[in-house]
Amino acid sequence: MKVSDFTFDLPEELIAQDPLEDRSSSRLLTLDKNTGEIGHDIFHNIVNYLKPGDCLVLNNTKVIPARLIGAKEETGGKVEVLLLKRKQDNVWETLVKPGKKARPGARISFGDGKLVGEVIDVVDEGNRLVKFEYEGIFEEVLDELGQMPLPPYITHQLKDKNCYQTVYAKYDGSAAAPTAGLHFTKELLQQIKDMGVNIAYVTLHVGLGTFRPVKVDDVLDHHMHSEFYRIEEDDAKLINETKKNGGRVISVGTTSTRTLESVAEEDGTLHAKSGWTDIFIYPGYKFKVIDGLITNFHLPESTLLMLVSALAGREHILNAYNIAVKERYRFFSFGDAMFIHP
Repeated sequence: MKVSDFTFDLPEELIAQDPLEDRSSSRLLTLDKNTGEIGHDIFHNIVNYLKPGDCLVLNNTKVIPARLIGAKEETGGKVEVLLLKRKQDNVWETLVKPGKKARPGARISFGDGKLVGEVIDVVDEGNRLVKFEYEGIFEEVLDELGQMPLPPYITHQLKDKNCYQTVYAKYDGSAAAPTAGLHFTKELLQQIKDMGVNIAYVTLHVGLGTFRPVKVDDVLDHHMHSEFYRIEEDDAKLINETKKNGGRVISVGTTSTRTLESVAEEDGTLHAKSGWTDIFIYPGYKFKVIDGLITNFHLPESTLLMLVSALAGREHILNAYNIAVKERYRFFSFGDAMFIHP
């Protein structure tokens, strides 16, 4: 299976640069995963495709403003630090640009010394371990000084950080948003609950690896980045009961999907669990939990495009993407949505 099997032509002007003011007014392409039949709608009409007894599964991770611009204490040279993973209380694995300025012992000042980071080690792929010094609460300092680590295809910073946050974001830890969830408003979620649809939550802290291009020719040679996940007992129970009662489990986003499929037993049963997953889902994968998926439109040749192809078939997906391009849908993080339904 070649990476080039998952390509399509995308005009650059279809890459959405800003979110819509009304999150739920984005367009919605519906795809029957069995027949390939396609429909067109508006996202707030997702209620028409859900049934009482179904269960929506949302990823309640919260994006942290993980991009810091600082200066080297010795020289004043500009340095950009991207927080990847918290290793200990004040020690983070980071991506530093330019790397040559970040040898062990280098000290970087942010916000005129409100936050200072010292490079203490170089680890895998040239990432740096940085120990931070500050007064007060780290999250508050970061909120003041940090910027949202937007995907490389977004060309400007956001005026409002909350645009890149779901309305149900709860647990700090992501370097990227679970963007399928950006279409939901609190009012729409309440409407979905009121019609008898269960809502369950998982947590998966999305890493920047989600934007990394696949650099091998053969899909099977690709190694996924690992991300932290957690599912609580009540949520696992709700999903198990949905399946037992004949309801459909509909995952919101590829991150929720990867969490559920990582945690599930072979028979699809879920238990409370936390850990790290590097699950790679591509065509041929047999899904254990999910029946449907609400997702955005993904990059050509990406692992996310491979995941949706595993669920609905590569031909159906590429046909849907080509139609979306023809119909001028908006693509990627701030773009329109797709519902792959049973």
